[in-house]
Amino acid sequence: MQTLIENFSERIREAAARRTPLRLRGGGTKDFYGCSLEGELLETGPYRGVVDYEPSELVITARCGTPLAEVERTLDQGGQMLAFEPPHFGERATLGGCIAAGFSGPRRAYAGSARDYILGARLLDGRGQDLRFGGQVMNNVAGFDLSRLVTGSCGSLGLLLDLSLKVLPKPEKELTLSFECTDAQAIERMNQWAGRPLPLSASCYLQGRLHLRLSGAHSAVDAGVVKLGGEQVPDAGDFWRDLREQRLPGFGGTLWRLSVKSSAPPLGLPGSSVIEWGGALRWIATDAPAEQIHAAARNASGTAARFRGGARTEPPFLLTAAILELQRGLKATLDPDSILNPGRLHPQI
Repeated sequence: MQTLIENFSERIREAAARRTPLRLRGGGTKDFYGCSLEGELLETGPYRGVVDYEPSELVITARCGTPLAEVERTLDQGGQMLAFEPPHFGERATLGGCIAAGFSGPRRAYAGSARDYILGARLLDGRGQDLRFGGQVMNNVAGFDLSRLVTGSCGSLGLLLDLSLKVLPKPEKELTLSFECTDAQAIERMNQWAGRPLPLSASCYLQGRLHLRLSGAHSAVDAGVVKLGGEQVPDAGDFWRDLREQRLPGFGGTLWRLSVKSSAPPLGLPGSSVIEWGGALRWIATDAPAEQIHAAARNASGTAARFRGGARTEPPFLLTAAILELQRGLKATLDPDSILNPGRLHPQI
């Protein structure tokens, strides 16, 4: 594996010397996301394998090219899981791609995001230098926590090599309840129930039904069922996997991801919608103009990002001048020649 790292480093140094962009890619399952896909392809898939996993430590360390499914199988054998429930979007999904994209699934609002579980990272910067940040235990970082900074950077700050993540035990019991209601009623209920001592682990409203997943000890889940009522959904694991992978109705066409105040009323945008994360995440499949969608997000005290489809020449999200300047500064520090996935996050980064 050291030879692979040396080869990666040499490719980066050569590209920097020639000012030639490199397109970093794991399994390619997130190629739909972001803007430009420019540069010579550098595949990270061969650099794979679980480096260290001890269930009693609640930490796993694996190489970036390790299939995400392999990581999850390894954890499952230890009765554990990636708590942020990352989407795969394809069988070739890798751990490096998962963290580089920074996507989190249905459990995110109740367990935390991908960034919250990163303990340490090893990467090659835009000069081909081998850098290490963080470690394999919690609360071990002094200064800037770059191991979490790279989460969601889409490979624009470095080529991820090794990643250490905190994991959690799988719940003793999971059960899903379903309620027929309107979208406004669903938002009201999700916010009410979020303030109660209930073992909520996922929520979703689509096509006139609100789905709630309860996870935890048997007694806590059973008590939650008594308090909430509703219809129990058999074999609900498929529903949550299909939601995570966006295989349910409502995810077609040009898809926008709106992060808003959880209690914000229905946004009134044309197209189909899916509501997650206790009301804080609104998926909208629509051909409405970007200006209309961004305005609706601002009115709901949030932001919008084009997640899939649309013109790739346009930035998927809006950045303020201050944030854009900060992003450029980070890029200049870690990738001074701007060769790593240039323009992927934003045309000016």
